[in-house]
Amino acid sequence: MKNNRSLSVLAIALVVVFCCAAGPVPDVEQVTNRLATSILLGPSMKTLGELTDQFGGRLTGSPAYQRAAEWAAERFRSYGIQNVRLEAFTIANGWERGSAHGELLSPVRRSLHVESIGWGPSTPDGGIQAEVIQISDVAPEALKNSADKIKGRIVLLDTAKIYAEGYRKASGKLRKSYPVLKQEGALAVILPDRESNNVINAHSTGWHAELTPLPLAQLGMEDAKLIAGLLDNPGTPVKLDLELHNKTTGRTQVNNVIAEIRGSEHPEEWILIGAHLDSWDFGTGAQDNGTGTVMVLEAARAIASLGQAPRRSIRFALWGGEEEGLLGSYAYTQMHTSELDKCIAVLNTDNGAGHPKGWKVEGRQDLVSAMTPLSESLKELSGDHLSMDTTYDTDHGPFMLHGIPSLDLEVDMSHYMEVHHKSSDTLDKVDPLFLRADGAIVAVTAYQVAQAQKPLASHIDHAAVGEILKKAELDEILTDAGVWKP
Repeated sequence: MKNNRSLSVLAIALVVVFCCAAGPVPDVEQVTNRLATSILLGPSMKTLGELTDQFGGRLTGSPAYQRAAEWAAERFRSYGIQNVRLEAFTIANGWERGSAHGELLSPVRRSLHVESIGWGPSTPDGGIQAEVIQISDVAPEALKNSADKIKGRIVLLDTAKIYAEGYRKASGKLRKSYPVLKQEGALAVILPDRESNNVINAHSTGWHAELTPLPLAQLGMEDAKLIAGLLDNPGTPVKLDLELHNKTTGRTQVNNVIAEIRGSEHPEEWILIGAHLDSWDFGTGAQDNGTGTVMVLEAARAIASLGQAPRRSIRFALWGGEEEGLLGSYAYTQMHTSELDKCIAVLNTDNGAGHPKGWKVEGRQDLVSAMTPLSESLKELSGDHLSMDTTYDTDHGPFMLHGIPSLDLEVDMSHYMEVHHKSSDTLDKVDPLFLRADGAIVAVTAYQVAQAQKPLASHIDHAAVGEILKKAELDEILTDAGVWKP
């Protein structure tokens, strides 16, 4: 509460300063003051409420996502931006969640907290009634050696042991284990959730919206522990009833939403402000990533209202397919490869609306040096921190792989995981003041980068990107996912 109150006082003070400043002020400072004021006093929460209330969860490829994309395009147009378009890409499979039922049949009878894992197929009609086996080693040779135990059974994965070697390596091994498990006769796979109180987190297992080879279910933590405990008694079979119904639609067209304000002096050069529009389907996608979507919309509104474009063009992007492997932003880099050399910088926001911190510079020391003078102007918004963290967990990633200076908004995420991918990700969890302050940082940073006399920093070559990825231990997983070639 202390941070919230202090930021509230700060915001009021900033508005007074920005609206009433007297004396000569550099043009760029006058403009960025206007931008910050516009967003601090703007309709961020109203816009977010429209997005979450009208469309709810916006699963990639679903009708709700498409309606949200059309709504966002109209929003950009309502700000007076002429160049607005829906830019299509194709995903391997559309998928929509149906019903899920799980019940422990023996040695005791009990209902289970269970949901399908994204992009998993349905079970046969009538479900699966079978014994359970627990597996803690998913190496292909280990699975083949256990074929007689796997065949005709439901496999419960001991993820605590599997992930002991590290999440990134284990995730790759798990993805590769599903075809082997199917080959060895498994009927379905169950993964225990990591949250207490049998809370289920939505997620998928792959990178490319590909269907898993056999039904996958997410099981509440406590339910999983109960089953594991029963399996400790080898003389007593444990039997489950599992029924999952989902809709798959094959190759599906999805739209990114793209808007552009052409630059006044160097329109061929451009920066990009992006966030993903899609969400999971349990809640209404308020923090993940309705807040980022609104920050992009608000930056567009505020910059368009200036009546004078900055030197360089600014593109605003709302991506689809982020939750399934950054599919929309990756597709954009593939479709626009010929003009990426003119991309000066990418700014991304996908960490919710927490107390502002600053920007992640994705392992680039040259970006720390380049951003330091700009960050000084963000101190009053608590946005002057620069983090060297390197991540490939959201839509700056595909641009980073091309050596483009990439910034990911950094905020306090202390409470973010309480709602992330859960049914609790709803509008009431968003702090209005944090949302506005974060949005002001995005808009002010973007304008200053677009207006600067010189580009923010150089593009780095493939080898330099590889060194950053290797240092962050990302090179192997990205190579395995097919998005990076060393």
